Amino acid sequence: MLITIYRSGLLVLFATVCYGQAPQFEVATVKPDPPSADGRIRVMVRGGPGTNDPGRIVYQGFTLKDLLSTAYAVKTFQIQGPPWFDTDRFNVEARIPQGTTKEQFNVMLQNLLTERFNVGLHHESKEFSIYELSVAKNGPKIKAAAEDPSAADGGPAGPPGPPPPGKDGFPQLPPGRPNMAMMMGRGAARLAVRVQPISRLADMLGNQLNSLVVDKTGLAGTYDYNLEFAPVTGAFGGLPPPPPPAGGDAAGAPRPAPPEGASEMPDLFTAVQDQLGLKLEKKRGPMDVLVIDRAEKTPREN
Repeated sequence: MLITIYRSGLLVLFATVCYGQAPQFEVATVKPDPPSADGRIRVMVRGGPGTNDPGRIVYQGFTLKDLLSTAYAVKTFQIQGPPWFDTDRFNVEARIPQGTTKEQFNVMLQNLLTERFNVGLHHESKEFSIYELSVAKNGPKIKAAAEDPSAADGGPAGPPGPPPPGKDGFPQLPPGRPNMAMMMGRGAARLAVRVQPISRLADMLGNQLNSLVVDKTGLAGTYDYNLEFAPVTGAFGGLPPPPPPAGGDAAGAPRPAPPEGASEMPDLFTAVQDQLGLKLEKKRGPMDVLVIDRAEKTPREN
C-alpha cells in the first residue's frame, strides 16, 4: 500500500525527496449510509475542486464502486468487484486542503479508500458494449441553464450538508448552482440536474446501462432537466441493459418489460427520448477495467 511505504523507516525520506508527501484530506469520515424509513435510496454529491465549495466534499449514499469510479476517473461498469460493491452504501465527508486540483483530489480519494477499505486492485483491457448519445429526430427538449453569477464568482455555497428535502422527500436543488440528485424507490428512479454539461448525463446513463455512453450530441454549455424512469436492474439499481436497438434508433427497439409495480414508468431508453429529446445507439469497443483484488466491507474507524 502506497501510504504504508511512505511511513516505513528510511523509505519515508526517499519517497518524500522523489515524490513528495502523498496527498491526503485534512480530515475525513467514512460511515455506512443508514437505510431510509421509506426504503428509497438518496444519492448526492456536494462540493469539491471546481465548485463553489472547493474546501469540502460530501458524498451521500455512494457505493464503494461509485467512490472508486470517482477516485480513478472510470465508470462504475469498468470496476469488477464483489456483489456488495453494488448494494452497500456509505456517506463520506472530507475537508480538502486549499488549492487542491482535481487530479490531487482524486489521489486523496484513492488514498482514503485504500486506507479505510483496504482496497487492492489492478488494470485489465476488455471489450464491452458501448452506447452513443445523440440528439433525436425532433431535437433536444432540455433547457439551457441560467447559472447564478455568485456561484461562478465563488459566492456563498449555502448551508452545509445535502439540500433540504421537499414534501415528497426529494432534495430541492437551489437554482443556478451546479448540482445533481437522484432518488430510487421500488421500480422508479427520479433524477434532477442543475447547471451540468451533457457529459454528466452520459455518465449517469453509463452507470445505469453498465456500459460506456459517449456524448455525440454536440450540445455545449450546461443544462437543467429532470428525468423519471424505471431503474435498470443490476446496474445502479434496475433492469439489465436493453437489447440492441433495431435500425440504430433506440426509440424503435424492442424493450424489456417494466418491473412489477412500475408499469407507469418508462424504461430508460424511452424516458431519454421522450423527456430529453435524445437517443441511444449501441456499439462495441475496448475499455480499461479495474479488477478489485481485495476490499473490506466495513470501513476502518475514522
